[in-house]
Amino acid sequence: MLQVKSATAQWQVVLEKNQILLNNTPFTWDLLPLTPTSFHIIKDGKSYTAELVENNLETKTFKIKINGNLHTLQVQDRMDLLLESLGMGEALVQKVNDIKAPMPGLILEVKVVPGQEVKKGDPILILEAMKMENIIKSPGDGVVSAVKVNVRQNVEKNQVLIVF
Repeated sequence: MLQVKSATAQWQVVLEKNQILLNNTPFTWDLLPLTPTSFHIIKDGKSYTAELVENNLETKTFKIKINGNLHTLQVQDRMDLLLESLGMGEALVQKVNDIKAPMPGLILEVKVVPGQEVKKGDPILILEAMKMENIIKSPGDGVVSAVKVNVRQNVEKNQVLIVF
């Protein structure tokens, strides 16, 4: 079972062997792939063009365009629904307090300063280890409160580099 939410609606989807149930009602449609990310759909005698614009499997969010209208969908699987029913839905949100060195190495570049706002995936520093440059990215959104290292500084594994 899946639960799918948009800004205006919510659906319960059950995928069975040869059938889809949408809110406990059989859902029938004709689906023709046009490209790897676009489809032609016929549902109840009406024609639709659907395109997958963006998908984020980590957050389980999808942006789809149907007949030119953009929709954002949030999908929850059985585990998400179970955690939510137990009041633990927020346990899935990663809280970032600091970033530690994943390995010993040399700081080549620091790309952030205290007070700077960063988004998940933003590069924050470059660490050289074993003659390879490793871009360390922010694991979540936050504001940098302190930079604990300097350029050309040697660091040890698990040493705090950035504090949020």
